[in-house]
Amino acid sequence: MLLNWGIEARKWQLLVKQVQALSIFQAFGSVLSGVAFAITTPNRIGEYGGRVLHIKMGNRIRVISLAMLGSISQLIITLVTGFTGLLYLKNLNILSTTASTHPLSGLWINIIVYGVLLVTVAIVLFYFRLSWMIRWLEKLPGKNKVIEYLKVLDGFKTSALIRLLSLSLFRYIVFVTQYLLLFDVFGVNIYWLQGFWIVSVLFLLLAIIPTFALAELGIRGKVSIFLLQNFSSNYAGIISCTLGIWVVNLVVPALIGSLLILGVKIFSNR
Repeated sequence: MLLNWGIEARKWQLLVKQVQALSIFQAFGSVLSGVAFAITTPNRIGEYGGRVLHIKMGNRIRVISLAMLGSISQLIITLVTGFTGLLYLKNLNILSTTASTHPLSGLWINIIVYGVLLVTVAIVLFYFRLSWMIRWLEKLPGKNKVIEYLKVLDGFKTSALIRLLSLSLFRYIVFVTQYLLLFDVFGVNIYWLQGFWIVSVLFLLLAIIPTFALAELGIRGKVSIFLLQNFSSNYAGIISCTLGIWVVNLVVPALIGSLLILGVKIFSNR
């Protein structure tokens, strides 16, 4: 858990440094405060609001776009690895045997695979061409302060964007490793390579399905069983693993973040 959110804190520190310098401990507190807000909002969108509490008042709106950039970098890794995982499972005919026996099931699988590929390519192009977006928005009539706030994204060079992607990849590896370790703890016997790609598809589906973090546990459990049922019949172990990940990566950080938010409010009142 510490490694997971520590990497995210480093990403956040790098993202906001051109607006406001944060120590790694301040960045860590900001990230955990974001988790506390995220757990009660759809697809964790409230995370941005929690993070900006640790940013100076005049900089808060500007860093929201930076937080979104960090989320996009993590999404790209999720899409790329998820797409590869889909190809892996498709090659093993796991998706065909797991999916409905409806005659169109194979067609739908192909639609999903190629749809994920198109979305991935579009987001990668958007990520590395942020300056083009800024230039285009500046040419629109009636531009307002929103564009001024977005201009902070124009300062990121390709090398910085690649660095963000690298940190996102390391964090993703931590995610998957957590799952593989808990598979072993709860007796879900699965080869690590198969486990890696199945978890990658799991993360892809969780990124696509709109949900609240509080309700995410049930969805995680159902999707995990759906993907793993051809490899293990230990459903209790799969659910236990899902619960463990949910508690370690969301509940505990959210509780710590709530205490940090309370501390910020008390300090502000004084």
